[in-house]
Amino acid sequence: MTFIQWFLFFLVIQIIHFLGTWKLYQIAGRKAWESAIPIYNGIVLMQIIKRPKWWIILLFIPIINLLMFPVIWIETIRTFGFYKKLDSFLVIITLGLYIFYINYGTDTKYNSDRSLKPQSELGEWVSSITFAIIAATLVHTYFMQPFTIPTSSLEKSLLVGDYLFVSKFHYGARVPSTVIAAPMVHDSLPFTGTASYLKSPQLPYIRIPGLKKIKNNDIVCFNWPADSLATMWGDISGKFTYKPVDKKTNYVKRCVGIAGDSLEIRDGYVYINGKKNVLPYRAKIQFYYTYESKNPIDASNYPKFLIDKERTGVYQILSEYWDNEKVQKAIKTNGNLTKIGQDSIYTEVAGGINPELAQRLKMNSVTNKININLTEEEVSILENYPLTISVKKINHAPDNAIFPHVEKLQWSQDNFGPIYIPKAGVTVKLDKESLPFYEQIIKNYENNDLLVNGNEIFINGKSVDSYTFKQDYYWLLGDNRHNSLDARYWGYVPFDHVLGKPVMVWFSWDANASSFGAKLKSIRWDRMFTTVHGDGEPVSYRYFIFALITIYIIYSFFKGKKKTEKK
Repeated sequence: MTFIQWFLFFLVIQIIHFLGTWKLYQIAGRKAWESAIPIYNGIVLMQIIKRPKWWIILLFIPIINLLMFPVIWIETIRTFGFYKKLDSFLVIITLGLYIFYINYGTDTKYNSDRSLKPQSELGEWVSSITFAIIAATLVHTYFMQPFTIPTSSLEKSLLVGDYLFVSKFHYGARVPSTVIAAPMVHDSLPFTGTASYLKSPQLPYIRIPGLKKIKNNDIVCFNWPADSLATMWGDISGKFTYKPVDKKTNYVKRCVGIAGDSLEIRDGYVYINGKKNVLPYRAKIQFYYTYESKNPIDASNYPKFLIDKERTGVYQILSEYWDNEKVQKAIKTNGNLTKIGQDSIYTEVAGGINPELAQRLKMNSVTNKININLTEEEVSILENYPLTISVKKINHAPDNAIFPHVEKLQWSQDNFGPIYIPKAGVTVKLDKESLPFYEQIIKNYENNDLLVNGNEIFINGKSVDSYTFKQDYYWLLGDNRHNSLDARYWGYVPFDHVLGKPVMVWFSWDANASSFGAKLKSIRWDRMFTTVHGDGEPVSYRYFIFALITIYIIYSFFKGKKKTEKK
Protein backbone atom coordinates (compact mmCIF):
# COMPACT_ATOMS: atom_id res chain seq x y z
CA MET A 1 0.00 0.00 0.00
CA THR A 2 1.16 3.52 -0.82
CA PHE A 3 1.21 6.46 1.61
CA ILE A 4 -1.98 7.81 -0.02
CA GLN A 5 -3.74 4.47 0.43
CA TRP A 6 -2.68 4.37 4.08
CA PHE A 7 -3.93 7.93 4.57
CA LEU A 8 -7.33 6.97 3.11
CA PHE A 9 -7.39 3.92 5.37
CA PHE A 10 -6.63 6.17 8.36
CA LEU A 11 -9.58 8.43 7.44
CA VAL A 12 -11.90 5.42 7.19
CA ILE A 13 -10.81 4.33 10.69
CA GLN A 14 -11.59 7.85 11.95
CA ILE A 15 -15.08 7.70 10.46
CA ILE A 16 -15.68 4.30 12.07
CA HIS A 17 -14.45 5.66 15.38
CA PHE A 18 -16.81 8.64 15.13
CA LEU A 19 -19.83 6.51 14.23
CA GLY A 20 -19.10 4.07 17.05
CA THR A 21 -18.33 6.49 19.89
CA TRP A 22 -19.93 9.93 19.40
CA LYS A 23 -22.76 9.14 21.82
CA LEU A 24 -20.31 7.82 24.44
CA TYR A 25 -18.36 11.08 24.21
CA GLN A 26 -21.59 12.96 24.97
CA ILE A 27 -22.42 10.68 27.90
CA ALA A 28 -18.93 11.42 29.30
CA GLY A 29 -19.68 15.16 29.13
CA ARG A 30 -17.81 15.91 25.94
CA LYS A 31 -19.04 17.20 22.56
CA ALA A 32 -19.98 14.71 19.82
CA TRP A 33 -17.79 16.51 17.26
CA GLU A 34 -14.72 15.83 19.43
CA SER A 35 -14.92 12.16 18.44
CA ALA A 36 -14.52 13.12 14.77
CA ILE A 37 -11.24 15.09 14.85
CA PRO A 38 -8.23 12.82 14.10
CA ILE A 39 -5.65 12.56 16.91
CA TYR A 40 -7.55 15.09 19.03
CA ASN A 41 -10.31 12.50 19.46
CA GLY A 42 -7.70 10.11 20.83
CA ILE A 43 -6.46 12.67 23.36
CA VAL A 44 -10.04 13.27 24.51
CA LEU A 45 -10.67 9.52 24.74
CA MET A 46 -7.60 9.12 26.95
CA GLN A 47 -9.09 11.78 29.26
CA ILE A 48 -12.43 9.96 29.29
CA ILE A 49 -10.90 6.59 30.21
CA LYS A 50 -8.37 8.32 32.49
CA ARG A 51 -5.27 6.94 30.83
CA PRO A 52 -2.02 8.78 29.88
CA LYS A 53 -2.23 10.90 26.73
CA TRP A 54 1.07 9.47 25.48
CA TRP A 55 -0.73 6.18 24.84
CA ILE A 56 -1.86 7.85 21.59
CA ILE A 57 1.73 7.70 20.31
CA LEU A 58 1.73 3.90 20.74
CA LEU A 59 -1.33 3.65 18.47
CA PHE A 60 0.74 4.98 15.56
CA ILE A 61 3.72 2.64 16.00
CA PRO A 62 3.41 -0.46 13.73
CA ILE A 63 3.20 -3.79 15.60
CA ILE A 64 2.84 -1.97 18.94
CA ASN A 65 -0.54 -0.61 17.85
CA LEU A 66 -1.84 -4.15 17.32
CA LEU A 67 -1.29 -4.75 21.03
CA MET A 68 -2.60 -1.35 22.14
CA PHE A 69 -5.93 -1.30 20.29
CA PRO A 70 -7.43 -4.22 22.31
CA VAL A 71 -6.25 -2.50 25.51
CA ILE A 72 -8.02 0.76 24.49
CA TRP A 73 -11.20 -1.13 23.52
CA ILE A 74 -11.39 -2.89 26.88
CA GLU A 75 -10.62 0.29 28.81
CA THR A 76 -13.39 2.09 26.90
CA ILE A 77 -16.15 -0.41 27.59
CA ARG A 78 -15.15 -0.71 31.25
CA THR A 79 -15.35 3.08 31.60
CA PHE A 80 -19.00 2.73 30.60
CA GLY A 81 -19.79 -0.12 32.99
CA PHE A 82 -19.07 -3.26 30.92
CA TYR A 83 -16.74 -5.26 33.20
CA LYS A 84 -17.70 -8.84 32.42
CA LYS A 85 -15.20 -11.23 30.81
CA LEU A 86 -17.76 -11.87 28.06
CA ASP A 87 -17.79 -8.13 27.23
CA SER A 88 -14.00 -8.07 26.97
CA PHE A 89 -14.07 -11.17 24.78
CA LEU A 90 -16.73 -9.71 22.47
CA VAL A 91 -14.97 -6.36 22.00
CA ILE A 92 -11.72 -8.14 21.04
CA ILE A 93 -13.31 -10.78 18.78
CA THR A 94 -15.31 -8.10 16.91
CA LEU A 95 -12.20 -5.90 16.52
CA GLY A 96 -13.80 -3.15 18.60
CA LEU A 97 -17.14 -3.11 16.79
CA TYR A 98 -18.89 -4.30 19.98
CA ILE A 99 -18.60 -0.66 21.03
CA PHE A 100 -21.24 0.14 18.37
CA TYR A 101 -23.71 -1.99 20.33
CA ILE A 102 -22.83 -0.14 23.56
CA ASN A 103 -23.11 3.22 21.77
CA TYR A 104 -26.49 2.62 20.14
CA GLY A 105 -28.13 -0.37 21.86
CA THR A 106 -27.67 0.30 25.59
CA ASP A 107 -28.56 2.89 28.19
CA THR A 108 -25.05 3.03 29.54
CA LYS A 109 -23.70 5.58 31.98
CA TYR A 110 -20.24 7.09 32.32
CA ASN A 111 -18.33 5.84 35.34
CA SER A 112 -15.96 8.72 36.03
CA ASP A 113 -14.86 7.30 39.39
CA ARG A 114 -13.99 3.78 38.28
CA SER A 115 -10.86 2.26 39.80
CA LEU A 116 -8.00 1.77 37.37
CA LYS A 117 -6.63 -1.10 39.41
CA PRO A 118 -7.47 -4.63 38.20
CA GLN A 119 -10.38 -6.15 40.17
CA SER A 120 -8.76 -9.57 40.60
CA GLU A 121 -5.36 -11.22 40.82
CA LEU A 122 -5.90 -12.71 37.38
CA GLY A 123 -6.72 -9.27 35.98
CA GLU A 124 -3.57 -7.83 37.56
CA TRP A 125 -1.51 -10.66 36.12
CA VAL A 126 -2.98 -10.17 32.61
CA SER A 127 -2.43 -6.40 32.82
CA SER A 128 1.21 -6.82 33.87
CA ILE A 129 1.93 -9.41 31.18
CA THR A 130 0.26 -7.29 28.48
CA PHE A 131 2.34 -4.20 29.18
CA ALA A 132 5.49 -6.28 29.61
CA ILE A 133 4.90 -7.68 26.10
CA ILE A 134 4.25 -4.19 24.73
CA ALA A 135 7.46 -2.84 26.28
CA ALA A 136 9.51 -5.85 25.12
CA THR A 137 8.07 -5.62 21.60
CA LEU A 138 8.91 -1.90 21.43
CA VAL A 139 12.52 -2.57 22.43
CA HIS A 140 12.78 -5.65 20.18
CA THR A 141 11.38 -3.87 17.11
CA TYR A 142 12.99 -0.44 17.33
CA PHE A 143 16.02 -0.56 19.65
CA MET A 144 17.70 -3.90 20.39
CA GLN A 145 16.96 -7.40 19.09
CA PRO A 146 18.35 -10.72 20.35
CA PHE A 147 19.95 -12.88 17.67
CA THR A 148 21.47 -16.38 17.60
CA ILE A 149 24.49 -17.45 15.53
CA PRO A 150 23.42 -20.71 13.81
CA THR A 151 26.40 -21.28 11.45
CA SER A 152 30.17 -21.00 11.45
CA SER A 153 30.45 -18.47 8.61
CA LEU A 154 31.99 -15.87 10.99
CA GLU A 155 33.86 -18.43 13.08
CA LYS A 156 36.48 -16.92 15.41
CA SER A 157 34.71 -13.53 15.48
CA LEU A 158 31.30 -15.07 16.23
CA LEU A 159 30.84 -18.71 17.23
CA VAL A 160 27.97 -21.13 16.72
CA GLY A 161 25.93 -20.81 19.90
CA ASP A 162 26.66 -17.13 20.49
CA TYR A 163 23.61 -15.09 21.53
CA LEU A 164 23.85 -11.47 20.41
CA PHE A 165 22.21 -8.14 20.99
CA VAL A 166 21.70 -6.41 17.63
CA SER A 167 21.39 -2.63 17.75
CA LYS A 168 18.65 -1.18 15.54
CA PHE A 169 19.58 2.45 16.17
CA HIS A 170 23.20 2.38 14.88
CA TYR A 171 22.12 2.25 11.22
CA GLY A 172 18.59 3.48 11.91
CA ALA A 173 15.62 1.38 13.03
CA ARG A 174 13.53 0.16 10.13
CA VAL A 175 9.78 0.57 10.64
CA PRO A 176 8.22 -2.89 10.06
CA SER A 177 6.60 -3.03 6.64
CA THR A 178 4.49 -6.01 7.71
CA VAL A 179 1.86 -4.37 9.89
CA ILE A 180 -0.09 -7.48 10.92
CA ALA A 181 2.31 -9.88 12.64
CA ALA A 182 2.70 -11.74 15.91
CA PRO A 183 4.97 -9.87 18.35
CA MET A 184 8.41 -11.13 19.41
CA VAL A 185 8.69 -13.78 16.66
CA HIS A 186 10.13 -13.61 13.16
CA ASP A 187 8.56 -15.39 10.19
CA SER A 188 6.89 -18.40 11.84
CA LEU A 189 4.94 -19.22 14.98
CA PRO A 190 6.60 -21.45 17.60
CA PHE A 191 5.71 -25.16 17.49
CA THR A 192 3.30 -24.78 14.53
CA GLY A 193 5.77 -23.56 11.88
CA THR A 194 2.98 -21.54 10.23
CA ALA A 195 3.54 -17.96 9.05
CA SER A 196 3.49 -15.42 11.88
CA TYR A 197 2.28 -12.60 9.63
CA LEU A 198 -0.09 -11.56 6.84
CA LYS A 199 1.55 -10.58 3.55
CA SER A 200 -0.78 -7.61 3.18
CA PRO A 201 -1.30 -4.82 3.91
CA GLN A 202 2.28 -3.55 3.74
CA LEU A 203 3.71 -0.19 4.80
CA PRO A 204 6.10 1.59 2.40
CA TYR A 205 9.77 1.43 3.38
CA ILE A 206 10.55 3.84 6.25
CA ARG A 207 13.76 4.03 8.28
CA ILE A 208 14.44 6.22 11.30
CA PRO A 209 17.73 8.16 10.86
CA GLY A 210 20.69 6.24 12.31
CA LEU A 211 23.72 7.22 14.33
CA LYS A 212 26.27 5.76 11.90
CA LYS A 213 26.76 4.58 8.35
CA ILE A 214 27.91 1.08 7.48
CA LYS A 215 31.69 0.94 7.13
CA ASN A 216 34.01 -1.56 5.47
CA ASN A 217 34.49 -4.65 7.68
CA ASP A 218 31.50 -3.93 9.96
CA ILE A 219 29.62 -7.06 11.01
CA VAL A 220 26.03 -6.50 9.88
CA CYS A 221 22.74 -8.28 10.57
CA PHE A 222 20.37 -8.22 7.58
CA ASN A 223 17.47 -9.94 5.86
CA TRP A 224 18.73 -12.46 3.33
CA PRO A 225 17.79 -10.99 -0.09
CA ALA A 226 17.57 -14.31 -1.95
CA ASP A 227 15.19 -15.75 0.65
CA SER A 228 15.45 -19.36 -0.58
CA LEU A 229 18.40 -21.78 -0.60
CA ALA A 230 17.10 -23.25 -3.85
CA THR A 231 18.03 -20.03 -5.66
CA MET A 232 21.59 -20.37 -4.42
CA TRP A 233 22.97 -23.85 -4.88
CA GLY A 234 22.97 -24.34 -8.62
CA ASP A 235 19.48 -22.92 -9.30
CA ILE A 236 20.08 -20.00 -11.65
CA SER A 237 16.53 -19.82 -13.03
CA GLY A 238 16.03 -16.39 -11.46
CA LYS A 239 12.69 -17.47 -10.01
CA PHE A 240 11.70 -15.03 -7.27
CA THR A 241 9.87 -16.16 -4.15
CA TYR A 242 7.93 -13.31 -2.58
CA LYS A 243 8.29 -12.65 1.12
CA PRO A 244 8.07 -9.25 2.85
CA VAL A 245 11.55 -7.79 3.36
CA ASP A 246 11.25 -7.66 7.15
CA LYS A 247 10.20 -11.33 7.25
CA LYS A 248 13.03 -12.71 5.14
CA THR A 249 15.54 -14.93 6.94
CA ASN A 250 17.93 -13.09 9.26
CA TYR A 251 21.63 -13.40 8.36
CA VAL A 252 24.83 -11.96 9.80
CA LYS A 253 28.02 -11.43 7.75
CA ARG A 254 30.94 -9.03 7.44
CA CYS A 255 30.45 -6.05 5.11
CA VAL A 256 33.68 -6.07 3.10
CA GLY A 257 32.40 -3.74 0.38
CA ILE A 258 30.20 -0.66 0.70
CA ALA A 259 28.27 1.37 -1.87
CA GLY A 260 30.56 2.86 -4.52
CA ASP A 261 33.41 0.37 -4.00
CA SER A 262 35.02 -1.76 -6.68
CA LEU A 263 35.48 -5.30 -5.33
CA GLU A 264 37.59 -8.23 -6.49
CA ILE A 265 38.48 -11.59 -4.95
CA ARG A 266 41.90 -13.09 -5.74
CA ASP A 267 42.81 -16.52 -4.34
CA GLY A 268 40.14 -16.04 -1.66
CA TYR A 269 41.33 -12.60 -0.51
CA VAL A 270 39.21 -9.48 -1.02
CA TYR A 271 40.56 -6.39 -2.79
CA ILE A 272 38.69 -3.09 -2.45
CA ASN A 273 39.43 -0.42 -5.05
CA GLY A 274 42.59 -2.35 -6.00
CA LYS A 275 43.94 -2.69 -2.44
CA LYS A 276 43.92 -5.85 -0.34
CA ASN A 277 41.28 -5.62 2.38
CA VAL A 278 42.82 -5.51 5.88
CA LEU A 279 40.53 -7.18 8.39
CA PRO A 280 40.26 -6.14 12.07
CA TYR A 281 42.39 -7.96 14.65
CA ARG A 282 39.47 -10.05 15.91
CA ALA A 283 38.60 -11.31 12.42
CA LYS A 284 40.33 -14.59 11.60
CA ILE A 285 39.85 -15.52 7.96
CA GLN A 286 39.71 -19.26 7.27
CA PHE A 287 40.14 -21.46 4.20
CA TYR A 288 40.23 -25.18 3.59
CA TYR A 289 43.75 -26.56 3.25
CA THR A 290 44.90 -30.01 2.18
CA TYR A 291 47.19 -31.44 4.85
CA GLU A 292 49.56 -34.18 3.62
CA SER A 293 51.20 -36.35 6.29
CA LYS A 294 54.22 -38.66 6.12
CA ASN A 295 52.06 -41.47 7.55
CA PRO A 296 48.44 -42.55 7.10
CA ILE A 297 46.33 -40.20 9.26
CA ASP A 298 44.54 -41.74 12.25
CA ALA A 299 43.59 -40.83 15.83
CA SER A 300 47.11 -41.51 17.11
CA ASN A 301 48.95 -39.02 14.89
CA TYR A 302 46.29 -36.44 14.01
CA PRO A 303 47.42 -33.00 15.28
CA LYS A 304 45.72 -32.57 18.66
CA PHE A 305 45.34 -28.78 18.36
CA LEU A 306 43.11 -29.34 15.28
CA ILE A 307 40.85 -31.98 16.85
CA ASP A 308 37.77 -29.68 16.83
CA LYS A 309 38.33 -28.21 13.37
CA GLU A 310 35.97 -28.79 10.45
CA ARG A 311 37.44 -31.32 8.04
CA THR A 312 36.58 -33.42 4.99
CA GLY A 313 38.21 -36.27 3.13
CA VAL A 314 40.59 -36.44 0.18
CA TYR A 315 39.82 -38.96 -2.57
CA GLN A 316 41.10 -40.36 -5.84
CA ILE A 317 38.73 -40.73 -8.78
CA LEU A 318 39.53 -41.95 -12.29
CA SER A 319 40.19 -38.90 -14.47
CA GLU A 320 37.90 -40.22 -17.20
CA TYR A 321 35.04 -40.22 -14.64
CA TRP A 322 35.92 -36.76 -13.29
CA ASP A 323 35.96 -35.27 -16.81
CA ASN A 324 32.56 -36.81 -17.65
CA GLU A 325 29.75 -34.21 -17.75
CA LYS A 326 27.09 -36.59 -16.37
CA VAL A 327 29.35 -37.59 -13.48
CA GLN A 328 29.94 -33.91 -12.66
CA LYS A 329 26.18 -33.32 -12.44
CA ALA A 330 25.81 -36.33 -10.13
CA ILE A 331 28.65 -35.09 -7.93
CA LYS A 332 27.11 -31.60 -7.62
CA THR A 333 23.79 -33.16 -6.65
CA ASN A 334 25.31 -35.51 -4.08
CA GLY A 335 28.24 -33.57 -2.63
CA ASN A 336 30.82 -30.84 -2.99
CA LEU A 337 34.20 -31.85 -4.38
CA THR A 338 37.12 -29.68 -5.52
CA LYS A 339 39.98 -30.81 -7.71
CA ILE A 340 43.36 -30.47 -5.97
CA GLY A 341 45.63 -32.55 -8.25
CA GLN A 342 45.80 -34.91 -11.25
CA ASP A 343 48.05 -37.45 -12.91
CA SER A 344 47.66 -39.58 -16.03
CA ILE A 345 45.16 -41.93 -14.38
CA TYR A 346 43.63 -40.33 -11.28
CA THR A 347 42.24 -36.95 -10.25
CA GLU A 348 42.63 -36.04 -6.60
CA VAL A 349 39.66 -34.26 -5.03
CA ALA A 350 38.81 -32.84 -1.61
CA GLY A 351 35.42 -32.36 0.05
CA GLY A 352 32.37 -34.44 0.90
CA ILE A 353 30.31 -36.87 -1.17
CA ASN A 354 27.45 -39.32 -0.76
CA PRO A 355 29.11 -42.66 0.19
CA GLU A 356 26.92 -44.65 -2.22
CA LEU A 357 27.91 -42.47 -5.18
CA ALA A 358 31.57 -42.63 -4.11
CA GLN A 359 31.37 -46.43 -4.15
CA ARG A 360 29.71 -46.49 -7.59
CA LEU A 361 32.44 -44.19 -8.95
CA LYS A 362 35.14 -46.43 -7.39
CA MET A 363 36.58 -43.52 -5.44
CA ASN A 364 39.44 -44.32 -3.05
CA SER A 365 40.24 -42.44 0.13
CA VAL A 366 43.77 -40.97 0.26
CA THR A 367 44.80 -42.07 3.74
CA ASN A 368 47.67 -39.63 4.30
CA LYS A 369 45.72 -36.51 3.29
CA ILE A 370 42.85 -34.61 4.84
CA ASN A 371 41.08 -31.35 4.07
CA ILE A 372 40.99 -29.02 7.12
CA ASN A 373 39.47 -25.56 7.69
CA LEU A 374 42.29 -23.38 9.09
CA THR A 375 43.27 -19.84 9.98
CA GLU A 376 46.62 -18.50 8.78
CA GLU A 377 48.02 -18.88 12.31
CA GLU A 378 46.97 -22.54 12.44
CA VAL A 379 48.56 -23.11 9.01
CA SER A 380 51.89 -21.83 10.33
CA ILE A 381 51.73 -24.21 13.30
CA LEU A 382 50.74 -27.17 11.12
CA GLU A 383 53.57 -26.53 8.66
CA ASN A 384 56.03 -27.05 11.54
CA TYR A 385 54.34 -30.26 12.72
CA PRO A 386 56.88 -33.19 12.58
CA LEU A 387 54.77 -35.40 10.28
CA THR A 388 53.82 -32.65 7.82
CA ILE A 389 54.83 -32.97 4.16
CA SER A 390 52.74 -30.05 2.88
CA VAL A 391 49.79 -27.75 3.64
CA LYS A 392 48.16 -26.40 0.47
CA LYS A 393 45.22 -24.01 0.24
CA ILE A 394 42.21 -25.17 -1.76
CA ASN A 395 41.44 -23.04 -4.80
CA HIS A 396 37.94 -23.77 -6.08
CA ALA A 397 37.15 -24.23 -9.76
CA PRO A 398 34.76 -21.93 -11.67
CA ASP A 399 31.14 -22.47 -10.67
CA ASN A 400 28.01 -21.23 -12.42
CA ALA A 401 26.29 -20.91 -9.02
CA ILE A 402 28.52 -17.91 -8.37
CA PHE A 403 26.92 -14.48 -8.91
CA PRO A 404 26.00 -13.25 -11.50
CA HIS A 405 25.66 -16.83 -12.80
CA VAL A 406 27.30 -16.15 -16.17
CA GLU A 407 29.28 -19.19 -17.31
CA LYS A 408 31.67 -17.37 -19.64
CA LEU A 409 33.01 -15.28 -16.72
CA GLN A 410 34.48 -18.47 -15.19
CA TRP A 411 34.26 -16.98 -11.69
CA SER A 412 34.62 -19.05 -8.53
CA GLN A 413 34.27 -18.43 -4.80
CA ASP A 414 38.06 -17.83 -4.69
CA ASN A 415 38.52 -15.77 -7.85
CA PHE A 416 35.85 -13.23 -8.63
CA GLY A 417 35.32 -9.80 -10.17
CA PRO A 418 36.06 -6.97 -10.27
CA ILE A 419 32.51 -5.70 -9.82
CA TYR A 420 31.00 -2.33 -8.93
CA ILE A 421 28.86 -2.10 -5.76
CA PRO A 422 25.90 0.17 -6.61
CA LYS A 423 25.48 3.51 -4.85
CA ALA A 424 22.26 5.55 -4.65
CA GLY A 425 22.07 8.19 -7.38
CA VAL A 426 24.82 6.65 -9.55
CA THR A 427 23.93 5.82 -13.15
CA VAL A 428 25.41 2.78 -14.95
CA LYS A 429 25.37 1.69 -18.56
CA LEU A 430 22.80 -1.01 -19.21
CA ASP A 431 23.16 -3.64 -21.94
CA LYS A 432 23.00 -7.43 -22.25
CA GLU A 433 26.52 -7.72 -20.81
CA SER A 434 25.87 -5.65 -17.68
CA LEU A 435 22.23 -6.64 -17.11
CA PRO A 436 22.97 -9.91 -15.19
CA PHE A 437 24.73 -7.83 -12.49
CA TYR A 438 21.78 -5.51 -11.96
CA GLU A 439 18.72 -7.54 -12.98
CA GLN A 440 17.69 -8.49 -9.42
CA ILE A 441 18.19 -4.88 -8.29
CA ILE A 442 15.98 -3.46 -11.04
CA LYS A 443 13.20 -6.05 -10.75
CA ASN A 444 13.03 -7.18 -7.16
CA TYR A 445 14.83 -4.66 -4.96
CA GLU A 446 13.69 -1.46 -6.67
CA ASN A 447 10.37 -2.84 -8.00
CA ASN A 448 10.49 -2.02 -11.71
CA ASP A 449 8.98 -3.91 -14.63
CA LEU A 450 11.89 -5.30 -16.68
CA LEU A 451 11.62 -6.75 -20.17
CA VAL A 452 14.38 -7.81 -22.57
CA ASN A 453 13.50 -8.05 -26.25
CA GLY A 454 16.53 -9.08 -28.32
CA ASN A 455 19.19 -6.48 -27.61
CA GLU A 456 16.69 -3.94 -26.33
CA ILE A 457 15.98 -3.46 -22.60
CA PHE A 458 12.68 -1.99 -21.37
CA ILE A 459 12.09 -0.65 -17.85
CA ASN A 460 8.50 0.24 -17.01
CA GLY A 461 7.66 0.14 -20.71
CA LYS A 462 10.47 2.47 -21.85
CA SER A 463 13.54 1.50 -23.87
CA VAL A 464 16.67 2.30 -21.82
CA ASP A 465 20.46 2.08 -22.08
CA SER A 466 21.24 3.15 -18.49
CA TYR A 467 19.90 2.83 -14.97
CA THR A 468 20.13 5.05 -11.85
CA PHE A 469 20.13 3.27 -8.49
CA LYS A 470 17.59 4.32 -5.87
CA GLN A 471 19.44 3.06 -2.79
CA ASP A 472 22.86 1.90 -1.56
CA TYR A 473 24.04 -1.71 -1.77
CA TYR A 474 26.63 -3.73 0.16
CA TRP A 475 28.77 -6.85 -0.27
CA LEU A 476 28.68 -9.19 2.72
CA LEU A 477 30.95 -12.22 3.18
CA GLY A 478 31.69 -14.75 5.89
CA ASP A 479 35.21 -14.92 7.38
CA ASN A 480 34.99 -18.70 7.03
CA ARG A 481 35.43 -18.30 3.28
CA HIS A 482 35.06 -21.93 2.20
CA ASN A 483 32.08 -22.57 4.48
CA SER A 484 29.84 -19.56 4.00
CA LEU A 485 26.74 -18.91 1.91
CA ASP A 486 27.16 -15.22 1.18
CA ALA A 487 27.20 -12.47 -1.46
CA ARG A 488 29.34 -14.57 -3.78
CA TYR A 489 26.20 -16.62 -4.41
CA TRP A 490 23.30 -14.13 -4.22
CA GLY A 491 24.98 -10.79 -4.98
CA TYR A 492 24.28 -7.38 -3.48
CA VAL A 493 22.45 -6.61 -0.22
CA PRO A 494 20.16 -3.55 -0.45
CA PHE A 495 20.20 -1.06 2.42
CA ASP A 496 16.47 -1.59 3.00
CA HIS A 497 17.37 -5.20 3.96
CA VAL A 498 19.80 -4.08 6.68
CA LEU A 499 18.50 -4.97 10.13
CA GLY A 500 21.18 -3.67 12.50
CA LYS A 501 24.64 -3.92 14.00
CA PRO A 502 25.59 -6.73 16.45
CA VAL A 503 27.05 -5.01 19.52
CA MET A 504 27.36 -7.61 22.29
CA VAL A 505 27.53 -11.35 22.94
CA TRP A 506 25.38 -11.76 26.05
CA PHE A 507 25.55 -15.57 26.24
CA SER A 508 27.49 -18.37 24.53
CA TRP A 509 27.64 -22.15 24.60
CA ASP A 510 28.26 -25.07 22.27
CA ALA A 511 24.96 -25.30 20.40
CA ASN A 512 26.02 -28.64 18.89
CA ALA A 513 26.62 -30.36 22.24
CA SER A 514 24.93 -33.75 22.50
CA SER A 515 22.62 -33.00 25.45
CA PHE A 516 21.34 -30.14 27.57
CA GLY A 517 23.73 -31.16 30.33
CA ALA A 518 26.63 -31.10 27.91
CA LYS A 519 25.54 -27.66 26.73
CA LEU A 520 25.56 -26.35 30.29
CA LYS A 521 29.09 -27.65 30.75
CA SER A 522 30.12 -25.99 27.47
CA ILE A 523 29.08 -22.46 28.52
CA ARG A 524 31.77 -20.04 27.34
CA TRP A 525 31.95 -17.77 30.36
CA ASP A 526 34.76 -15.69 28.87
CA ARG A 527 32.50 -14.69 25.94
CA MET A 528 29.52 -13.58 28.02
CA PHE A 529 28.86 -9.82 27.76
CA THR A 530 31.75 -9.18 25.36
CA THR A 531 31.58 -6.55 22.62
CA VAL A 532 31.41 -7.75 19.01
CA HIS A 533 33.48 -4.94 17.49
CA GLY A 534 36.64 -3.32 18.82
CA ASP A 535 40.42 -3.78 18.80
CA GLY A 536 42.39 -6.38 20.74
CA GLU A 537 41.10 -9.46 22.52
CA PRO A 538 37.41 -9.38 23.56
CA VAL A 539 36.90 -8.33 27.19
CA SER A 540 34.03 -9.85 29.20
CA TYR A 541 31.96 -7.48 31.34
CA ARG A 542 30.05 -10.36 32.97
CA TYR A 543 31.19 -9.60 36.53
CA PHE A 544 30.09 -5.97 36.17
CA ILE A 545 26.68 -7.05 34.78
CA PHE A 546 26.25 -9.73 37.45
CA ALA A 547 27.09 -7.14 40.14
CA LEU A 548 24.43 -4.75 38.81
CA ILE A 549 21.84 -7.53 38.75
CA THR A 550 22.73 -8.51 42.34
CA ILE A 551 22.45 -4.88 43.54
CA TYR A 552 19.04 -4.55 41.86
CA ILE A 553 17.74 -7.77 43.46
CA ILE A 554 18.91 -6.67 46.93
CA TYR A 555 17.41 -3.19 46.42
CA SER A 556 14.06 -4.66 45.29
CA PHE A 557 14.03 -7.05 48.29
CA PHE A 558 14.53 -4.31 50.90
CA LYS A 559 12.14 -1.93 49.13
CA GLY A 560 9.43 -4.61 49.21
CA LYS A 561 10.19 -5.35 52.85
CA LYS A 562 9.77 -1.68 53.80
CA LYS A 563 6.39 -1.53 52.03
CA THR A 564 5.25 -4.62 53.95
CA GLU A 565 6.33 -3.10 57.28
CA LYS A 566 4.41 0.14 56.56
CA LYS A 567 1.24 -1.86 55.97
